Amino acid sequence: MPKNTPNLPDDHVSRSQSANAKKLDEAATRTLDYYLEPKADKETCDTLDTLFIIAPNIDAECLLANLSETLASANVMVSDLAFDLEGSRRHIAPGGQQMIELGQLLANRALDVVEVR
Repeated sequence: MPKNTPNLPDDHVSRSQSANAKKLDEAATRTLDYYLEPKADKETCDTLDTLFIIAPNIDAECLLANLSETLASANVMVSDLAFDLEGSRRHIAPGGQQMIELGQLLANRALDVVEVR
């Protein structure tokens, strides 16, 4: 036995299809914007003199470890340079080397007390 169902007006169907199409279009736009638009980074600088930046998601332990390694490399370079210098310039290099070593000690101490996550 067939059941009688009312016929909905044509404009009701087109309005619901239009609303669904609009929702789908908005969802697609949000998805594309999320994956394709570049994120505005607060750490970046628009000036021409910015050459390097630190990635914003790097943890403190990694930063301190890299700082310690950089200071160790600078210490070796200044030590090597001191042997090539003569006179008063040769006496200046150990002063720079001492400042680098103090920075390295501070970085290593900070690494010891940093909370690992």
